[in-house]
Parts: sequence; C-alpha cells; structure tokens
Amino acid sequence: MKSAVETLTPTRVKLTVEVPLAELKPSLDKAYREIGQQVTVPGFRKGKVPPRIIDQRVGRAAVLQEAVNDALPQFYSQAAQEQELRVLGQPTVDVTEVPVDDDSQLVFTAEVDVRPAIDLPDYASIEVSVDDVEVSEEDVTTRLDALRARFGTLSGVDRAVQDGDFLSIDIRAEIDGTEIDTAEGISYQVGAGTMLDGTDEAVTGLSAGESATFTAPLAGGDQAGQDAQVTVTVQSVKERQLPEADDDFAQMASEFDTMDELTADLREQARKAAVLEQGVQARDKVLDALREQVEVPVPESLVEQEVHRHLESEGRLEDAEHRTEVTEQTQQALRTQLLLDAVVEQEQVQVSQEELVEYLVQTAPQMGMEPSAFAQAVQEAGQVPAMVSEVARRKGLAVVLEGATITDASGNKVDLSEDEDGPETTDVDEAADAEGDAPATEASDEDGSRA
Repeated sequence: MKSAVETLTPTRVKLTVEVPLAELKPSLDKAYREIGQQVTVPGFRKGKVPPRIIDQRVGRAAVLQEAVNDALPQFYSQAAQEQELRVLGQPTVDVTEVPVDDDSQLVFTAEVDVRPAIDLPDYASIEVSVDDVEVSEEDVTTRLDALRARFGTLSGVDRAVQDGDFLSIDIRAEIDGTEIDTAEGISYQVGAGTMLDGTDEAVTGLSAGESATFTAPLAGGDQAGQDAQVTVTVQSVKERQLPEADDDFAQMASEFDTMDELTADLREQARKAAVLEQGVQARDKVLDALREQVEVPVPESLVEQEVHRHLESEGRLEDAEHRTEVTEQTQQALRTQLLLDAVVEQEQVQVSQEELVEYLVQTAPQMGMEPSAFAQAVQEAGQVPAMVSEVARRKGLAVVLEGATITDASGNKVDLSEDEDGPETTDVDEAADAEGDAPATEASDEDGSRA
C-alpha cells in the first residue's frame, strides 16, 4: 500500500491511497464467503459456491464493491497512521479506481479535517493579575444567614406579601377565555423565579384570599410562548423565622460549642472560597492570554456540523441570531480544545487510571448519576477516550499555569498549590455547559464511509 497526503488548508488534508490487488485479497475472499452464504445455486450447498460461479450469478462488480467496503476503513486508518495525521472527525471518501485484474489496484482519496500545527509560546511569557483574596464581614454574615435559614421555621403571617415570603397559591391560565391550565396549592417563595414571568410582581402586596391577573407567555405545552391571561390567588402567607445566632445555635447547627468558634470557621470557609475563586480567575486569564498569543485555525466543517446538530436538537435551524451565537461559542470551544491538545502533545501529558476514575467520580454528580452508573454509561457509549482527553487537557492547562507568572492586585505572587482540586470546570467545559455538548473533536481512525 502507498499513500500520499496533500494539505488543502491548515485544518484539512487530502489523503490518496493505492492498494495492490494482492493486499485486497483477504477482503475479496471474505466477500466471496459472505455472498456464497446468501445465494442459492442449484448443485451447490450454501457457502460452497465457487468464486467463478458467484461472478457469473452476482457479478464481479458486486463482489468488488463488498470487498472494498470492507477494506476501506482498515486501509484508511493505516494510511492516516503512516502519514502521522491527527485526524478530527470522519473523512469524505472517494474511490477513483477499482481493481479489475492482477495488474490493477484499488485507489481512493479521503478528505478529512486534522488538528492544525500550533506553535506554543514560552509559558513564562504569560503574565496575568488577579484579585486579592479578601474576606469581608458581609461574606461571613451571608454564610451565617444561609446556615440559620436551614434551621429556620415557617410561620403564618396576617399581612401583605413581601419579597422572600413563602406562599401557597392557586394559578389559572386562559387564552381568549379558554382555560389552558390550572393548578392549586402550589408552594412558592417570592423571588425564587420558578413561576411564570410576572408572578412575583402580581402577588407582592396581596393578602391571603386575594387575587391578581397578569399577562405572561406560557412556558410549556402546545401553546408554549403564547401570551395568556394568568390569574393567581394567594391562599396563605408565611415567613421564615430564623433562630438566634448564639451558642445554642452553634451547638445545634455545627460541631462547635460557641458562636465565636462557628464564626471563625465560617470566615475560614469564606477565605477558601475566595482562594478558589482567585484560582478560577487565574485559569481563565491565563487561558485567555494563551489564546491571544496563538493563532488557532478551526475546521469550519466541524463547526458547521456541530452548530447544525445543536440547532436541530433545539428545533431552531431557522433562528439566524441564535445560529451566530452558537457558532461563536462552538468556535471558541474548539479553539480551546485544539490549543490544550497541543499543550498535551508538547508536554507529553499522560493520564493514569486513578486520574480518570477521580474525574468520573467528580463529574457524576453533575450528571445526576452515581459514579459507578456514570462510569458504566460512559464506557457503553464509547466515551472513555473523550474523558481521557478532557483529563489530559486539564493537566496540560496546569502545566501552563505553573509556567505563567500570576500576581494579585497587591503585586504578590499567587501560589495555586493551595487550590489543590482546582476549579470545577475549564473553559472547555463551560462552553459545553452553556450550549449543550462540546463539539466532537477527538481523533478518529474510523472511516465511517461506504464506497
């Protein structure tokens, strides 16, 4: 087998492969066996029909097509590896010559997107500044109030509804006098924002037994998006009573005996949260700086495929404004992936089984699954290589962070070692979370095409 590669763009190549008939023979023999099992020829048992009879009955061309279809993925994969192509996605294959005798050969071309060559800068050239780690009394009070709220009790009040109150409400939606939906006894906290737009404004100022009507677009159902006349009735009003912040509360809500000890612990929690936030800020700024220093071309065909898949899943293929937004996010996510993949390659980053398991355990709760069930689902979906790549990208980014110069607003050098676990997500994850799945950019040796 011979192969040659032609660079079409920085992210796309054309691979030409020539395969002598002798190397195609195993696939030809397999094609004859499989076709022989399917055809019925008088005087021959199934599976025992000679090739020359199959050629007469089925045609040599059909046998060749079956053999070529079977052999293409293998020869394509072999040629891509020989040419050291870093393949992205599936190729477009065109068979230009089919062997008809011993002196001819199989010739095909495959156009495919590849990872571009990226020249990485010296990481030491990256300098960023982040906010100081500061903990205010307001930060501590906010944490204390949240803890008190967990142990609070609800008490009925005889007054008008205020922000933060807990209500029991009935709600009815109509369009042109026709009832669309109704529900009774719904529990709702004013300001939570989980009801129809306008609900908070409608109920504020009402007392138990009073109603208000407003217009809002429906959030679901066959009439989703249509304006409806919504009537909300307040059945009861309750407010949360918070326990006193004293030593008794500290003993009830924590392992501490005094309020001073609990407050000190809350202050330390706030400090650790500030350190984590500083670490996230450092990672974001370093990644932004790296992107600014490096030109990363992206395969437009991959971007178009991902954007189409995303918009189709939302039923918004004709939404031009949303298409522009998704395209920009997809391009950014893909650039980030390609950039970090280049770091991984240059730094020869390896991922251990323990690191992969740790990542799966951390990710499972975000998917709403138990770690074991999530790991099994990932394996069954064939997504283990994608998970390994994501862990490798995170480790690659850590290498860049280690080499970069990071200082706080006061000019002090920032040590990210305290933030051992790092942020929950990289920029790659955030782009995916914002618009669904990340683009599929993992290298693939699968042909996925038929002649």
